[in-house]
Amino acid sequence: MNNFLFVAAENDGIPKCKAGGMGDVVRDVPRKISERGDVAHVVVPSYSRLHQNGTFVTKLNLNLRGMLYVAELYQVPPKKEFANLHHYVIHHPEITAGEIGHIYHDDPEEAFFTDNIKFTIFCTAVAEAIKVGAFGELDIVHMHDWHSSLVLFLKVYHPEYQALKKMRYVYTIHNLAIQGIRPFYNNYSSLGNWFPNLPLDERKLMDYRYQDCINLMAVGIRLADAVHTVSPSYKEDVLRPSNPPEFIGGEGLELDLQEANNQGRLFGILNGSNYKNIRTAEKGLLYRNTVRALFRWLQEESKKYKADFLAHTGEKVMEYVTDRPKFIVSSVARLTEQKFYFFKRSPEAFVEILNRLKKVDGIFMLLGTGAPDYEELFRQLSYEHKNFIFTNGQSEDLIDSIYLETDLYFMPSLFEPCGISQMLAMRNGNPCLVHNTGGLRDTVEHMKTGFSFDGKTYDDKIKNMILSLDQALDVFVNDKPKWKEIQDNAKKMRFTWEKSVDDYYKYLYSINQ
Repeated sequence: MNNFLFVAAENDGIPKCKAGGMGDVVRDVPRKISERGDVAHVVVPSYSRLHQNGTFVTKLNLNLRGMLYVAELYQVPPKKEFANLHHYVIHHPEITAGEIGHIYHDDPEEAFFTDNIKFTIFCTAVAEAIKVGAFGELDIVHMHDWHSSLVLFLKVYHPEYQALKKMRYVYTIHNLAIQGIRPFYNNYSSLGNWFPNLPLDERKLMDYRYQDCINLMAVGIRLADAVHTVSPSYKEDVLRPSNPPEFIGGEGLELDLQEANNQGRLFGILNGSNYKNIRTAEKGLLYRNTVRALFRWLQEESKKYKADFLAHTGEKVMEYVTDRPKFIVSSVARLTEQKFYFFKRSPEAFVEILNRLKKVDGIFMLLGTGAPDYEELFRQLSYEHKNFIFTNGQSEDLIDSIYLETDLYFMPSLFEPCGISQMLAMRNGNPCLVHNTGGLRDTVEHMKTGFSFDGKTYDDKIKNMILSLDQALDVFVNDKPKWKEIQDNAKKMRFTWEKSVDDYYKYLYSINQ
């Protein structure tokens, strides 16, 4: 029996601890491991809230900033019980909730200032918990993104944590663009401030561009026994330098990734999707669920500044309750550069898409919140175009309805390490139209299971995005058997965690099952 520890910022295996796709992975992989008879522990920060229903396990005494810090480890109840699977949170008053998903802080003045403080305390507490045996004798420690990589720093460089060298360490990259870069010295949120008595190997820890800073994403890549990208194609992408916006690749860390690859430490394994006990909405409730969500948001104090827009959207949706459109294109995503750069830079291309849809009595439904400039763009476009419905909020019922009742799911991501939305849409038999990048390249095949676009230049990509939509609409309107075949092919695709976790055991964990 093997004993695993997962260290991450998010875990959707417990309530209210998810901001993105990492939460899904940290929920699903430990469940699969426990089903195989191995033991899995998952630990995340408490964010000053998640420990409240927990059971106190132990105090953790940490030497930080030349003084004693006392953190607390709690075991917490999961959303669903599995044998051999245990969930924990670490509480300390300085590990606070941020604005993004009540998890991450948005520090516009100094990126990662607050997050680095809380994840430094968290990682040191994790190292201490491993040292004192809070999770038993561990075989594998599996860390996710820069928030957890300081555990590797402590294992390699801190004299108090030499006991951590016995285990195998795996590091998964979910978002290479967010790297956790902070100064070595002369800042409250610097490595030197938190570990004043530790000589720092700056050459091994530094960011190439800002050489007076540590790059925590790079630390994970450089010091882990195995490094993992969440799709095979994204692994190939990150070995090449970025050339934005035409190509997003290694984001300045391609040399580290090439070295990991040459050493046989870098693996690309596709994330899985859930095909059991799926939470689904009832069919035919798409517009009703939209209106219900809008009315709920109108009552929230935090949404007062956009009450006029929510009312405008409600009025627009009411027309479709009785007069259903013939074709629905949809997107559900956080409104960021990664997801909607093409529309932000080329709003005229998005208007062209709406015009194409108008000709077939089609609408575009977009649900999401995110960067203020993206929200503002889409609100403005919604005022100007009758067949664009922008629901500027979050609602699980409405998201389920969109996935259930859409005809074509649109995912024009600038880059995509894996992507889960396309898998959820395909699970319902909805073809997707995607940018041929990263995990989207591994999951959607043009004219077989969906539609895709690419191009050597930015202008080529925009032109081909419209052409690909034209192709999809042409098949939908003029070749119903072909449309049905693409729908059926999409629905048959299976990206299972069973297969992915088989590869985890073989390559990441080096354990023969």
